[in-house]
Amino acid sequence: MSATGVDGRPGLADATRGRILFGGDYNPEQWPEETWHEDVRLMREAGVNSVTLGVFSWAKLEPRPGVREFGWLDRLMELVHENGIGVVLATPTSSPPPWMGRLHPDTLPRDEDGRTEWWGGRQHFSHSSATYRRYAAAITEDLAARYGSHPALTMWHINNEYCTYDWGDEAAGTFRRWLQDRYGTLDALNTAWGTAFWSQGYGDWQEILPPRHAHYLNNPTQVLDFKRYTSDMLLECYAAERDIVRRHSPGIPVTTNFMPLWAGQDAWTWARQEDVVSVDLYPDPRDPFGAQDGALVQDLTRSQARGPWMLMEQAAGPVNWRGVNHPKPRGLNRLWSLQAVARGADAVCYFQWRQSRQGAEKFHSGMVGHAGKQGRTYQEVRQLGAELARIGAEVTGRRSSAEVAVLHEWNAWWAGAQDGRPSREVDLPRVLRAWHRALWESHVTTDFAHPEHDLSGYRLVVVPQLYLLTDTAIDGLVAYVRGGGTLVCGFLTGIADEDDRVRPGGMDARLRELFGIRVLHEWWPLDPGEHAECEGFRGTLWSEEIEAGDAETHSRYKGGELDGLPAVLRRERAWYVSTLPEPDALRALLAGVAAEAGVRPVLDGLPARVEAVRRGDLLFVLNHGREPVTVAVPGTYRDLLGGRPVTDSLELGRYGVAVLAP
Repeated sequence: MSATGVDGRPGLADATRGRILFGGDYNPEQWPEETWHEDVRLMREAGVNSVTLGVFSWAKLEPRPGVREFGWLDRLMELVHENGIGVVLATPTSSPPPWMGRLHPDTLPRDEDGRTEWWGGRQHFSHSSATYRRYAAAITEDLAARYGSHPALTMWHINNEYCTYDWGDEAAGTFRRWLQDRYGTLDALNTAWGTAFWSQGYGDWQEILPPRHAHYLNNPTQVLDFKRYTSDMLLECYAAERDIVRRHSPGIPVTTNFMPLWAGQDAWTWARQEDVVSVDLYPDPRDPFGAQDGALVQDLTRSQARGPWMLMEQAAGPVNWRGVNHPKPRGLNRLWSLQAVARGADAVCYFQWRQSRQGAEKFHSGMVGHAGKQGRTYQEVRQLGAELARIGAEVTGRRSSAEVAVLHEWNAWWAGAQDGRPSREVDLPRVLRAWHRALWESHVTTDFAHPEHDLSGYRLVVVPQLYLLTDTAIDGLVAYVRGGGTLVCGFLTGIADEDDRVRPGGMDARLRELFGIRVLHEWWPLDPGEHAECEGFRGTLWSEEIEAGDAETHSRYKGGELDGLPAVLRRERAWYVSTLPEPDALRALLAGVAAEAGVRPVLDGLPARVEAVRRGDLLFVLNHGREPVTVAVPGTYRDLLGGRPVTDSLELGRYGVAVLAP
């Protein structure tokens, strides 16, 4: 999962070979074969050195059950190889052919209401279907046997954006087996699920179903386990195909692409099973915080990879799935691509190479748009390709270091996002983005970490919100603070154990002692647009009725039911924030705590909308604004992009970027 691989496995460095991989999904089956030669010529002009083939090619490769048509892929592999372009070869298993659903309806997933999800789109497969798994293994076996030693092959890409759920009968059977492995006995399951509530006690495993549509609320722990199970079933599908391709090409790294901050996969668990961690990233060009959203996903992916990672997909222009799909203004594609490199990407790729003329994504941009090679999109892609080639040897393999860790965990997200909670307005990604934004705008680089990771290397750990925490995680946080670390924790953290059972006192006693909370009396969620007035700031989304023990009250609530009660508590190096401060206040709070903990921003005095990131000893400076800026950069550097010396100050134009080497 690192650049150099782990446990003797290949890694991203085996694919990059000192270059930044640059290219994207190539779907030549959509075009006459004579177009392929033009495509390859344009790729070479644009500096493309990698293409992903076969992601949605199952019907082309296996038009009828057991029939193989590899001739077109043979010719294509040779063509790109002759032109010096490497191949990330995908297994096509994310989109089964129509014949599979017709002949084997058991391969089709069902939703919570029992309705079948039919073919005609994509991802129409049941992860639990033995038939689907058999066909997927067979096509993967034949692909790997044929191309596993092909000189063009640089990486395997398994499936695509694993994101399917299934509530059908076959899934019910595998869910029961998963539960038997987890709990062993029905008594243990009944205890974990709290089935004494609402007469839900189970006396036979066959009585257990996935959490299908019910008259009222489903059992929360049943829902939590179903999400855990789904992540595990999808991971089984990935691992089965991964093991096949590894057997045929042991020196070639294997990946699959995450979607950004998606709830369906426990990405910490998945990342350990990948040789290369990759992600698809599509910030909205009109979102004023699009760059921060990108930085968050990049930081998370780098942390999962524990080193360089792969940007598998981005858009060269507009996407097709928002209500209004805006293009990227001139220069923004370059800026966001280089932001990914700054935050650890050694591969910058797109969906897709040539924009489709038919199908559901014909209005999703490509590196070559409908305007062709004369279009602005392709011309900007050419510029970016040349720049990535210029800096690749000096960038690839370098690692970023951070003194701050943000904790995030999928089980806590799954448990905290269910119905029947104090507030539907509390959304973990929203809270996570707010806290990361506060640090990003303070020019503090952050890693992400699982709450059970070793945190001792960080000066500061922040917990925006972790509703569910295991005993191991809580003990780790306490030990981290006792060992000299500084911890800042947001509301609704440490409320439940791993079975979604509320801990005595409404928050784990170890955490209450850590933060100096004597009693947590009540949660007071806020309505949309409502604020809680506090000393020095206004809180949003949430507030709490807390009785402090031996803690210092940093800020109190003003007015209303909570007048005079603590809003922000501090006990030595442990801080507790019982509301979500408005952005300026949260930024000031976290920046102040970070400074006290000895964390310094990458650069001081940066203008608004300017980002500075260190990758190894390289300094990336990025202007996310439309106006030119002057940035103070004490010292003398060499700008790898501009090829000019820089001393003490730097001029950046609209969406400008500099990569400075000492």
